[in-house]
Amino acid sequence: MTALDPFLHRTHVAYFSMEIALRPEIHTYSGGLGILAGDTARSCADLEMPVIFVTLLSRAGYLRQEISPEGAQIDHPDPWEPDQWATPLGAKIVVEIERREVWVRPWLYQLKGGTGYVVPVLLLDVDLDENAPEDRRLTDSLYGGDDAYRFKQEIILGLGGMRLLRGLGFEIRTYHLNEGHSALLTLELLRRHRLAPEMLRPGDCIYDTAEVRQRCVFTTHTPVEAGHDRFSYDLVERTLGEPIELEQLRILAGSESLNMTRLAFDLSGYVNGVAARHALTAHRMFPGFRVRAITNGVHPSTWTHQGFAALYQAHFPTWQHEPEVLMRADQLPDAAVWGAHEQAKQALSARVAELTGVTLDPELPLLGFARRMTGYKRPELLFSDLDRLRAIARRHPFQIVLAGKAHPRDLPGKQTIERLHADIRELASAVPAIFLPNYDKALAQDLVAGVDVWLNTPLPPLEASGTSGMKAALNGALNFSVLDGWWLEGCIEGCTGWAIGDDGDVSEHGGDARDLYAKLEVLILPLYHGDRARWIWMMKQAISKIASHFNSQRMMRRYASEAYFR
Repeated sequence: MTALDPFLHRTHVAYFSMEIALRPEIHTYSGGLGILAGDTARSCADLEMPVIFVTLLSRAGYLRQEISPEGAQIDHPDPWEPDQWATPLGAKIVVEIERREVWVRPWLYQLKGGTGYVVPVLLLDVDLDENAPEDRRLTDSLYGGDDAYRFKQEIILGLGGMRLLRGLGFEIRTYHLNEGHSALLTLELLRRHRLAPEMLRPGDCIYDTAEVRQRCVFTTHTPVEAGHDRFSYDLVERTLGEPIELEQLRILAGSESLNMTRLAFDLSGYVNGVAARHALTAHRMFPGFRVRAITNGVHPSTWTHQGFAALYQAHFPTWQHEPEVLMRADQLPDAAVWGAHEQAKQALSARVAELTGVTLDPELPLLGFARRMTGYKRPELLFSDLDRLRAIARRHPFQIVLAGKAHPRDLPGKQTIERLHADIRELASAVPAIFLPNYDKALAQDLVAGVDVWLNTPLPPLEASGTSGMKAALNGALNFSVLDGWWLEGCIEGCTGWAIGDDGDVSEHGGDARDLYAKLEVLILPLYHGDRARWIWMMKQAISKIASHFNSQRMMRRYASEAYFR
C-alpha cells in the first residue's frame, strides 16, 4: 500500500495553482491567490470533495520582509523544510525544457478537514540529482526570476503536474485552473484529441478543442493587464520544444505572444470571475467568452478568532460546516459579542507589542490596512492629508495598524512603504500608527480579527474580489472600502460597514480621500466613541449578512454543482 492509495479511486477533480497557503510554516504562497487556494483546499476537506491540489514546492518561499530603520523593505529568501511537513513520493516524470530532460518529483501534503476527511496536495520539486544544475533551482523561488524562469515553472506546473497525475494512477475528469499559470496543462489534453485530417480546412485548429473544454474549469483573478502572463514565441519555441505546433498555439493563445489567460479562456468550458463586477470586467477584457461569477469566500474556522469561534459554537453548533446559520448572529447577546472582540483585540495588541514594542490603547478604535503594497491598492490614500488626519484625531482619537509586502521587483511599491513610514513618523504625536513587518498568514489571522475597522482603498475596477474584509467580518470588524470587488455585493451602508465613493465612480485620488476623511470624522469615529450599542449592532449585522454568505463552503458548493459535476 502506498501513501496515495486512499485517494486514487475517489479523486476526480484536480485543482492547479501556482501558490497555495497550507499553513504559515509552509512558504508556498505570496498573497491573496495562494490564501484563496488554501481556503479552497480546506473547504474541500470539510465538504469531503474528491479533489487533489497541485502546486510547486517553492523551497525558497516568496519573500521574508525586513524593514530598515528608515522604513525601507529589505528582501530575504524565506525557505522552509519540506521534510518537516510533507512526504516525498517515489514517482518521477520528465518534461522537456530547452531540449533537456527535467525530472519532476512530487511531495505529498495531507490536509485534514473537520470530519477527518483528507485532501491530498502534490508539491512539485525538481531539485533532483538527475537534473542539470541550472534546472534544479526551477522550483525554488515563487514568482522569482525573469520571464524564462517563470515560463519554465509554468511548464513544470502544467505539463509536469498533468503527467504526474496520470503516472500516479489518478483518473481526473475535471481540471480547475486557478489563474492562468497552469494553462499549459491544456496542451497535454489536446495531444490526446487530434482530429482526423479529412475533418480539417486550411487554418483550422487540428485538435478537438470541444473535448478539452469539457474537462477544464478556469478561474480568472486579475483585471490588471500586467497580471496576465505573456511569453514571446521565441522564448516558447526555445524552451518548450514541441508538445504542440506553434501555429496551433497562436490560434489558441494569441498571434503576437503566448497569453496564458487567453489560452485558459479558449480551452475551458467553464470560466468564472471572482465577483459579479469582476466577471463583467473580465468579459470586457476577453470579449467573445462567457464569464460567469462565483464570488470568493473565506474558510470560516481558519479566520475566526477563538473567542468568536467559541461564541458561534455555543449558539450555532453547525457553523463551521454550514456557515449560513450565522445569518442568525444578529440574535447574539451584545455583551458576548463585545467580549469576543476584546479577546481578539488583546491578541492583536500582544502581537504588535511583540513585533514592535508598541502598546496599543484598548479603548481607542483601531483601523487596519494590510495589502500587497502596489499602486492600484492605493495604500497611501489614508495618508493623503496629514493635517486633516491630525484634526480628526484631536476630536476623535484613533490608531492605525498597517502591513504588506511589495514584490521584490516592484520599485514603486517599495517606495510606497518608505513613504508610509515617513508619514507614520510625522503623525506620531497625533495618531499612533504601526507598520508590522513580514505580513503572512499567521499575522493576517491576528489582524483581521483584532481591528475595529478594516480599510480597503483600491482604484476601481482593479480589485477583482479581495477577501480580507470577509475575514474581518467573521470577527465582527466593520468594513470601510471602495465599492469594488466583493464589497459591491456585501456593503449595506451604515449596516455592514461604509463605502468610500459611489458605485461606478472611478474617482480621482483626491475625491476618494475626501470621502474617506468625511465619513471617518462624521460617521465612523463618533459612532465608536459615542454609541457602543449601535456599533455592536453593526458588528452583528456584518456577521449575519457577510460571514453567513462570503465563505468558501458556499463557494465550493457552487463550484461542485455548477462547474465540476455539470
